[in-house]
Amino acid sequence: MDKTNVVKTKYNTPWIANRADPYVYKAKDGFYYFTASVPEYDRIVLRRSKRLKDLACAEEAVIWKRHDSGIMSEHIWAPEIHYLDDKWYIYFAAGEKEDKWKIRPYVLECQGKDPMTGEWIEKGRMQSCDGDDLSFTSFSLDATVFEHRGKRYLVWAEKVQLKELVSNLYIAEMESPIKLKTKRVLLTTPEYDWEIVEFYVNEGPAILKKNNKIFLTYSASSTGACYCVGMLVADEDADLLDPGSWTKMKEPVLRTDESKAVYGPGHNSFTVSEDGKEIMVFHARQYSQIVGDPLYDPNRHAMFLEIKWNKDGMPEFEYMSNEA
Repeated sequence: MDKTNVVKTKYNTPWIANRADPYVYKAKDGFYYFTASVPEYDRIVLRRSKRLKDLACAEEAVIWKRHDSGIMSEHIWAPEIHYLDDKWYIYFAAGEKEDKWKIRPYVLECQGKDPMTGEWIEKGRMQSCDGDDLSFTSFSLDATVFEHRGKRYLVWAEKVQLKELVSNLYIAEMESPIKLKTKRVLLTTPEYDWEIVEFYVNEGPAILKKNNKIFLTYSASSTGACYCVGMLVADEDADLLDPGSWTKMKEPVLRTDESKAVYGPGHNSFTVSEDGKEIMVFHARQYSQIVGDPLYDPNRHAMFLEIKWNKDGMPEFEYMSNEA
């Protein structure tokens, strides 16, 4: 990539540079916690700040490094931090040096109260509900956790081999932070043109709740400029394990905007600002021409936008300035 061709605008100014798959968690201790994929895919990092924007200059700690071989030794991807049952957990995906595409979801548990300084221990692979469950038996990644009406759910991406290798999104109820309670249920599979550019992909789920609705955003297609964000919607009273409870939007809710020089937005998370506004955090590039595999291009930067709400109570995602 020729950096002289990068067009810098107020919309594509990185908030946190070279951090893909950004995840922000606003904790009860008053801190925002930030983690993300690093370009080397070799470690898990964590930073925190009392103010959302200040995460950009907050000190970053390395809380875990990949193994030299075997499981969790390659492609350390998309960590998320959650506080569950009075403990800190990090969910992430990893492969093996001997088989780098043997991607599976793993869990870390913090032994201390402070996730920045506490010891993180490996809890192993996320566990299925029983030995006959097909969950996590193939390429699986991007697990996210959310709670609703006293139940805890896991949503993740997993590939199946049909005529094409297809990455679907699945949901299951959780028994504990490291084990499922129910079998997986298919939520969405790539079907629209914007979901199948180069690859058939639905991945990177994130949950937003408002206006008596549950919104589930996800990323689609390959990781270049065609990468974009789709959305499912369910009523808050619905059975979330019933695929019929979810309505899929026919068009992406966030995609490349050449006029703003924002390319390939995706793999988002949600948080709230200090004054209570809903915020979408995502990654994107400042250019569309990528040399080689987009997966190994290091210049996916974390950005954010403030969510607007239309008269029907639906979220609207419009790029905003990330400049200080």
